[in-house]
Parts: sequence; C-alpha cells; structure tokens
Amino acid sequence: MRTVERHLHKVYSLWYFFNNTSEGGLSVQNTNPKQFRAELKDYLELAEKEPIRIQRRSGESYILLKEQDYQGLQEEIISLQRRLLGMSQAISSKGRDYKTGDHSHLARLKSKNKKK
Repeated sequence: MRTVERHLHKVYSLWYFFNNTSEGGLSVQNTNPKQFRAELKDYLELAEKEPIRIQRRSGESYILLKEQDYQGLQEEIISLQRRLLGMSQAISSKGRDYKTGDHSHLARLKSKNKKK
C-alpha cells in the first residue's frame, strides 16, 4: 500500500471507530450510565482491554478509553494532520523539489550559524 493510501486508511479507521463503535467488527462494550455507575470497577478493568460506550437515553454516547490508548489516538491524529498538510503543500506546489545531493536548501541555515 502506498504512503498516501496508508494515511487515508488510518484517517478512515479513526473516523469509523468514532462513528460505528456499536456496529461492525469492533469489540466495544455498551452500557448505560446507571449500569456504569453500579459496576464502575468492572468497567474500568474492562477498559484496559477494549473501549466502553456509555449511551444515555437521549442518544448521546461517550467512549471510555485507557489513557494510553487515547494519547496514542491523539498522536496519530497530529501525525496524520502534519503529513496531510505536507502532501497538500506538495500538491499545491508550495513545497520544493530536492534532488539527491542538493544541499542548497541548507544554505540559509549555514548563513545563520555564521552570524552567531
């Protein structure tokens, strides 16, 4: 799979996870607030292994994740945003093509170091 396709697949996977956690093949435990409060300790232990969806009668849903998993998702989102920004700049020609062995792009850094 090419790089762009991999990144788009990751973005889709994150979107799918947050929009379809009760359907599909994802392993997500569903509960309601009353049951969640009554069995808090058990749900926290279960959240170590899989996300927990807590759904109110009004239809609002919340996802309980292990903090490490949440941080991993945040890092992945930031990484994907940076990569997509770089790709969009390359497509719109704001980026610059570099050839192997071309160090001219380092000239501005070298001149800054000499001034110091």
